[in-house]
Amino acid sequence: MASRRNVRYSPLATDDDDVYGSPNDPRFDYTPKSFDKIPWKSIVLALFLLSLGSLLLFLSYFIFTGHMGGELAQAYGLLALGALTFLPGFYETRIAYYAWRGAKGYRFASIPDY
Repeated sequence: MASRRNVRYSPLATDDDDVYGSPNDPRFDYTPKSFDKIPWKSIVLALFLLSLGSLLLFLSYFIFTGHMGGELAQAYGLLALGALTFLPGFYETRIAYYAWRGAKGYRFASIPDY
């Protein structure tokens, strides 16, 4: 095999460089408009879960205290379903509220869009 000591190498011109080798890599561009999109479907779902969970928790409370007819098994079932619907609804509604108010660290981008 022949030796290649006589080959001269020179750097490429800047206009010949590909996009990903440049300092302005488009994969890491900051686009603030992507954070401005409000996920309305997710917010409506969160509000629905919050209100349904609150309703189920109130119904279980009324059955436990005797203000409404029903058995204790029904009250425990309503309590479990109310907790399962109230907690995610409250969590997502809280994030949406703080993002709407502009609190530091809260963005609409952290809410999944369905």
